[in-house]
Amino acid sequence: MNKKALIDGLNEDLANELGASILYMYQTSTATGWAGEELRELLTPEITDEMGHAIFLADKIAALGGKPTTVPRQHASPKDVKAMLKFDLKLEREAVEGYRQRSIQAEEAGELGLKIKLEEIIMDETGHAEKLERILRGM
Repeated sequence: MNKKALIDGLNEDLANELGASILYMYQTSTATGWAGEELRELLTPEITDEMGHAIFLADKIAALGGKPTTVPRQHASPKDVKAMLKFDLKLEREAVEGYRQRSIQAEEAGELGLKIKLEEIIMDETGHAEKLERILRGM
């Protein structure tokens, strides 16, 4: 595993985290009704979590000699709350898979501290996905 491939993958993860933060902020601002209020309660803390992941990734990319991206992944946003939650669940599952791949790359590159931190982020993202799954089952 070369360092450039790891940095490229981390930049992809960074773009995803930036995009998710923006999407969640948009969703909390535009969702309406009782379901919208519940969505705000659910997603507002997630915005901070995703930005924390983004900050970690940017710092690690720079530490590895790369240039962190400033371009977030763009997302369409469904209009109703249930569709928003389904889309968000899809994004969380994609994030878990991306971090799983990056964890393998980090280990291959000898970046064991990074591997451990990525596994912690996998736990966070898995928790987000499980919460969304429980909510969707009740809708």
